[in-house]
Amino acid sequence: MRVLVTGASGFLGRATAAAVRDAGHEVRTFQRRPSGVDGAADVLGTVTDPTAVVRAVEGVDAVVHLAAEVSLAGDPADFVRVNVVGTRTLLDAARRAGATRFVFVSSPSVAHTGSSLVGAGAAPAEPARARGDYARTKAAAELLALAADAPGFAVTAVRPHLVWGPGDTQLIGRIVDRARSGRLPVLDSGAALIDTLYVDNAASAMVAALEHAADDAVHGAAHVVTNGEPRPVADLLAGICAASGVPAPRLHVPAGVARVAGSLVGALWRVRPGQDEPPMTRFLAEQLSTAHWFDQRRTRQDLRWTPAVSIDEGLERLAAAQTSSAAT
Repeated sequence: MRVLVTGASGFLGRATAAAVRDAGHEVRTFQRRPSGVDGAADVLGTVTDPTAVVRAVEGVDAVVHLAAEVSLAGDPADFVRVNVVGTRTLLDAARRAGATRFVFVSSPSVAHTGSSLVGAGAAPAEPARARGDYARTKAAAELLALAADAPGFAVTAVRPHLVWGPGDTQLIGRIVDRARSGRLPVLDSGAALIDTLYVDNAASAMVAALEHAADDAVHGAAHVVTNGEPRPVADLLAGICAASGVPAPRLHVPAGVARVAGSLVGALWRVRPGQDEPPMTRFLAEQLSTAHWFDQRRTRQDLRWTPAVSIDEGLERLAAAQTSSAAT
């Protein structure tokens, strides 16, 4: 297929574009700066520009849509403009251009209302109850995407959970920076079980969703994708810190205190945003203190996919990349 991958200059987008290419498809990418993906044809632009979107989708058979406004804080209007309006623009343009498949890359946060998720499936997206502007707008965009599923235009949603790996400046980068400076807390005992997803597995799941998008069990539906290896959050943070050569967190903070502080910090960031992400938000406190792991049986059956890289192997690869980086 001729496949358009949006957001391919980002960590997961770049890995996905490369995986689609390696699966034998012709890849075009669409983002604001060059993707750096060998063999891909870059189209520069943004999903908020309808003219650029039309140019990007011309002649494609399928779209994998990863471009999004991703942040713990920011102007609510920006989240709506990129995540909701941009997705609608891309859907409409892809359908008019004759594309037959559309993979919307979503997030489990679209159905997370603050309580624990234990062995959960892909519950319906709930914009009104999702936590934070990112989750609310991604939930609204997922509903838009799945509603566009129709004969001849198969749409599916994939919800990768906490993607990480070497080169990740978001999750891994922030954990390492805060651990190095002693600002990485463990909430309560750190015993809450959470699922994560190694980046190579995330990319291969996107390819599986693309290739099976027209299957009866896939089109019109959402699937959560994880490694299927839930671990206590304290153990996971310690493993990432050890692989990255920084001390594991020793500071323990009551989750209730972190949630209150996160609410206050989030409100302050709306009025006077900092230069970086806020150190804590209510959403982040909830993520670090509640269980959220997912039953992967339906995902693996429907997408005909299994993760190839275990959490332990992923940590070994992270350590090897850190060693290689230090040597250069």
